Amino acid sequence: MLAFAAAWLWLLDRAVLAPPTDNIEQLIWVRSLEWGYYKHPPLPTWLLWPVAQLMGGTAWATYVMGAACALGAFALMWRLLRDMRGEAHAATAALAGLCVTFYNGRLYFYNHEIVLIPLVAGCALACWKAYTTRKIGWWIVLGGCLGLGALAKYQIAVAGLAVLVFWCIRKAWRDPMHVFGLQVAGLTALAVFAPHLVWLIQHDFEPLNYAMSSSLAAGLPWLARGHEVAKWWGDQLLNRALPAWLFLAVLWLLGHRERRRLAASLNATSTATSTACATSGDAGRTLLLSFGLTPLVFVSVMALISGSHIQLHWGTPFLLFIVPAAMEWARAAWSEPFRPRRAMLVFIVIQLMLMLRVELTAPNGLALLQRPTDWRYFDAQALADALHGRAVAALGGPVRVISGPWEESGALSLRLPERPLVLIHGQLRFSPWVDATLVADCGALELSKARVSPEGFEPVGAGFPNLHWRVKPPVAACGAGPAR
Repeated sequence: MLAFAAAWLWLLDRAVLAPPTDNIEQLIWVRSLEWGYYKHPPLPTWLLWPVAQLMGGTAWATYVMGAACALGAFALMWRLLRDMRGEAHAATAALAGLCVTFYNGRLYFYNHEIVLIPLVAGCALACWKAYTTRKIGWWIVLGGCLGLGALAKYQIAVAGLAVLVFWCIRKAWRDPMHVFGLQVAGLTALAVFAPHLVWLIQHDFEPLNYAMSSSLAAGLPWLARGHEVAKWWGDQLLNRALPAWLFLAVLWLLGHRERRRLAASLNATSTATSTACATSGDAGRTLLLSFGLTPLVFVSVMALISGSHIQLHWGTPFLLFIVPAAMEWARAAWSEPFRPRRAMLVFIVIQLMLMLRVELTAPNGLALLQRPTDWRYFDAQALADALHGRAVAALGGPVRVISGPWEESGALSLRLPERPLVLIHGQLRFSPWVDATLVADCGALELSKARVSPEGFEPVGAGFPNLHWRVKPPVAACGAGPAR
């Protein structure tokens, strides 16, 4: 995993002109630790804060956090599958899962879905341990994962639903310990989430209003809803997960002969052991299918009922479980002896193919398949070179605040030596890290996105056709000291 992370992060860093927009958003928010932000809960920003202090709030701080979350989730999933199915099965599933394009080509992403990935894996592991050991401590761990997940993104409710599906299928209500444990898990989750809930009430549930005003409020017609669901399933299973299916298919074909010999030897032995394993494995099968399929079904039903527009990244926290869920449908195919060299060779070939795809589409790579509208092509350094000198001259001092759309403003802030604060859309209520007196004293560099220059703005220049700028002059001299 360390070699995987090093190779991919090196490639992804050199392949872009600006960090992903979600990473930029977190680097903006990390200037002030809050109990909530206008779009999302606070946990990703809290986790980033100590790393940003060590690494200076650079893009690499978010890259390291994104990789740590994704690979940490795979470590948890591997541990779960090793206990449940053995090391060979766990290694096969982990390698196949790392072929899903969510977890390699976006390894440097750091956002709320990324932080949710290890918490979902933690829910699955804690649920399995709580069910098999009947220890109340694991129910508390499960509740902690759910509560922390709610502090990352409210989408953790889907993982909670997967737990309930498993609990109901296994008829866990027959065991008083499991009934009590589920109640303890729920109360633990509520206790962890309670401070943010208070913040939500105090701020009129602003993150929920944001969600309702975007994709959830699309109101698609009935025919479009079915098309939306089909497109989402196709993207998750036949696009992003396609390299994982290729990895499993190649291993299956290469192990065909060994599988036949193993089947013949098993037929000559007693079936008592296999029967016992099948009985104990039923719960594992139920758990893996619950976490693998519940998210797909839930999002589809929600879209069909509400007419919501499905964001493709909604599957990010859950798609790693689609591989072990699929392997459950043909478990005998993975019962032959594990061949590490063979698996690693297939894995490396697929990863090299995926890396070549990044290289072909990267602005700093071969660029044979260019996509200029992609954010990766946004040249933040060129924007800084075009504006910094003019802004300093107009302000009569350093740039302390950039006001405007957070994507461009945040990318520009990372490239300026002052590392100015970002006033999101010029709104102080969206930007608690900006003091109104700072804007008055030091002024601000203002950006605007529009086809035609708004009044008082002027075009940035070549390479940024829809971006315009102006300065808000300070009312007092702004010192050269560090910004708050």
